[in-house]
Amino acid sequence: MALTKEQIAQRIAKEVKDGYYVNLGIGIPTLVANFVRDDIDVEFQSENGVLGMGPFPFEGEEDPDLINAGKQTITTLPGASFFDSAMSFSMIRGQHVDLTILGAMEVAENGDIANWKIPGKMVKGMGGAMDLVASAENIIVAMMHTNRAGESKLLKKCSLPLTGVNCVKKVVTDLAVLEITPNGFKLIEKAPGVTIEQIKNATEGTLIVEGDIPDMNL
Repeated sequence: MALTKEQIAQRIAKEVKDGYYVNLGIGIPTLVANFVRDDIDVEFQSENGVLGMGPFPFEGEEDPDLINAGKQTITTLPGASFFDSAMSFSMIRGQHVDLTILGAMEVAENGDIANWKIPGKMVKGMGGAMDLVASAENIIVAMMHTNRAGESKLLKKCSLPLTGVNCVKKVVTDLAVLEITPNGFKLIEKAPGVTIEQIKNATEGTLIVEGDIPDMNL
């Protein structure tokens, strides 16, 4: 059975290690803060100028002045700090962020990512995505495997304007965990109840399947 968006975030939270500084993009990535283990120390950074984000607030406890880059209300942890965009992007461009978790509209088998613009649709700009993908050493994409029409979003080559080239390391979708390799998408784990055949049919790019593929451990 395909994962929910919350379960995708839950699986990605396992990639977050003790002592990491992590930037969470808009969409599914913002949910990751809710699932990080309590016994590790992680600093979540938001490019609008927050270091030390916590989980989403409970209903009725929201502070409209505390928001993330997606304009969602957030909580902050003890010791959190606030700063301007120049400082925030100095952290990002200076490669002080250990892990970047982004959403995407398309990912290519060589690690290209398209996540900021659909031609003909109004957008306010690319936000911090281009800085993040140009600067981060470790980029994980959280996305649905196919679009609403059932077409694959994991492609041989992106059709939309690129945000970054050859930069994605891993993709976690509602169907699978895949690693970007020089030869294509390597299947690492599959969603419980999902078959390899289903993943193959949903992946336009080259899919590498070696040995027994375990189910995701959520």
